[in-house]
Amino acid sequence: MTDPRDRPAAGAPGDRTRLSGRDVEAEQLADWRVMFEQLHARFATGDFATGLRLVAAIGEAAEEMDHHPDVELTYGAVAVRTWSHDIGAVTRRDVRLARAVSDAAGRLGATAEPHRLSVLELALDTHDLDEVRPFWAAVLGYEPVDDPDELRDPLGHGPTLWFQESGPRRPGDIEQRFHLDVRVPPEVAEQRVRAAVGAGGTLVDDGPAPRFWVLADAQGNRACITTWLGRED
Repeated sequence: MTDPRDRPAAGAPGDRTRLSGRDVEAEQLADWRVMFEQLHARFATGDFATGLRLVAAIGEAAEEMDHHPDVELTYGAVAVRTWSHDIGAVTRRDVRLARAVSDAAGRLGATAEPHRLSVLELALDTHDLDEVRPFWAAVLGYEPVDDPDELRDPLGHGPTLWFQESGPRRPGDIEQRFHLDVRVPPEVAEQRVRAAVGAGGTLVDDGPAPRFWVLADAQGNRACITTWLGRED
């Protein structure tokens, strides 16, 4: 399915330049965090009516810029994510739109909650992804993307499913084919890890940190806390 926003956008040549996580950090977007090639923000509005006004303001800014984010309105909060669909990453168009959204939120008294942001992915261990990928695409109604290891929901609602080449298991490992990857802002990752350990979990491996920490619950089921840091070297 082709997203209608994928058409090349007008503007300065630099508008089409892919920005890294560090590039985005340099823009000092206090309300926003890079999560899987997208900019995410969440604003606490306090009530539904304020949320509606914020959504309307976001819509006006998006139409003016001809650059359109995904917006989710719930009681007491508005979540926004933006990326340049024709590039498949964050660009300066997204930075400008993010600033406009933050300005609108500020005028309405909405409060940014970057510490509450997270994005869930599902990982499936497999020795042959080509053998199983068509099945999962059919079952979930997902579509392939440029990365052959991934399937994504074309509607943008469900978590990405990615296929991890399975390796040898260590003594004591339980049989587990699926695990969860939870992408969080870098500044909350270690806090999330400590909370999981404090809730009865085990830190299995922090060697790859800050890219990811491997955790296990009391029965050995694993999950990973991940960030964008360490993925651009």
